[in-house]
Amino acid sequence: MTDTTETTASADLTAGADGHVTAESTGAAPKTASHDSEPSAKLRAFMNSGWADTERQDLTLADVGVWAAKRRDALSQAFPGERLLIPAGTYKVRSNDTDYVFRPHTDYVWLTGNQTSDAVLVLEPNGTTGHDAVLYFRPRSDRSQGEEFWRDRAYGELWAGRRPSLNETAKEFGLETRHVDQLADALKGDVPTRVRRDEEESIAHLLTGLKIDDQKSNELGTVLSELRLVKDPFELEQLRNAVDITHRGFSDVLAEMDQVRRYGERWIEGTFWRRARAEGNDVGYSSIAAAGPHATTLHWIENDGPVVDGTMMLLDMGVENRHLYTADITRTLPVSGEFTPRQRDLYQLVLDAQNAGIDALRPGVPFRAGHNAAIEVIVHGLAAMELLPMSVDEALDPATNLHQRYTLHGVSHMLGLDVHDCAAARSELYRQGPLETGYVLTVEPGLYFQPDDLTVPEDLRGIGIRIEDDILITESGPENLSAALPRTPDSLQTWMAA
Repeated sequence: MTDTTETTASADLTAGADGHVTAESTGAAPKTASHDSEPSAKLRAFMNSGWADTERQDLTLADVGVWAAKRRDALSQAFPGERLLIPAGTYKVRSNDTDYVFRPHTDYVWLTGNQTSDAVLVLEPNGTTGHDAVLYFRPRSDRSQGEEFWRDRAYGELWAGRRPSLNETAKEFGLETRHVDQLADALKGDVPTRVRRDEEESIAHLLTGLKIDDQKSNELGTVLSELRLVKDPFELEQLRNAVDITHRGFSDVLAEMDQVRRYGERWIEGTFWRRARAEGNDVGYSSIAAAGPHATTLHWIENDGPVVDGTMMLLDMGVENRHLYTADITRTLPVSGEFTPRQRDLYQLVLDAQNAGIDALRPGVPFRAGHNAAIEVIVHGLAAMELLPMSVDEALDPATNLHQRYTLHGVSHMLGLDVHDCAAARSELYRQGPLETGYVLTVEPGLYFQPDDLTVPEDLRGIGIRIEDDILITESGPENLSAALPRTPDSLQTWMAA
């Protein structure tokens, strides 16, 4: 049971060092359903008594809290004298009164390590060149008074699960914490304010009258994406963990090929998701379990088709780990366990392209170096196999990019807390910029012969092949974080047989 006066900690909190803030709620009625009955006075009194104190006393500063403090310092230096608001977001409706499982905004997680809903990180200028960081959120409610904990369907502990207290969160993440009901008062004052867009709807009612410039708020998102381009050691550890779990998820699928053949793509999706939930937080994106001609659809997420011997299955799947970092790996495998000669030739071409793309990556080279190297290999390979209905020069001409009929997409994107990470970064620092040590990106060339493409031999129509791995840029060159997953035709067949 938590008192109405909660304990918080300073930013340099260690266990036992604390202060106090008032955490009284606004007294708003709990969020109930229309069919909920009004409780009697006697029930209210009974529900507000007889509860044990469950405040956690075992919490200390988490590793992520140390790294998050360094990230906040870097952001603070970019915006001296300005107030910065980074919301976590709130629940989103799936249907009627049913919400999706909550996942906080990426930039909020990066700056705090925290995953609580309805929270806002506020960086308040402190009169010097720095900021004071305060985390406002809705903590677990007091059981000695009020009805939220047992009647509120959105935030009540007996309905939706336990929320941490202010003091617990302060200890775990090294942040000063306050009740979100105090945020309105904290935002008063004539202070230039930037808001991280995308999740501000949850606090829109608090922003009226503030000096908020939309363009400057967009710049905040851009700077955050650019700060996240280089991964720190904590992030690299999390990405390795996500890759390892993903590897086990792929192996789970291959171990159940008898059920995959019986139930089709749905079994692949469900089997991989079970591993993602057991060891991680969730899948990092909707799994692509594309068998046969479905593999020619880049983002096939219906996953409702059959899986038939003689065809191939393209599995593009990644686990989001407990700290919300995601892997992104693709393997294309023969359903029967063995490639046909034509399937093997096409697969080897895509593998050669991927190897060329990976080998091209070094600090200082253009981001698109891997893409250009991989596409060169695919186009020349198709010409050598007499599958290119134009000259190599025509196919590679950057003014027309005719090869895209068969390759469709770029070969790389950044990876981290988002599967398409750092998306708000300026093009000159990302897609048109150079690679730097500490970047993590995918290399994923593909070859797609649509089922109705008359420029392709009939026996190859409906084949889609993609191979994708997660690559860390180091001073000495590329490191394949997902190298443990088999890639060569022989090793894939051995993996499936095992």
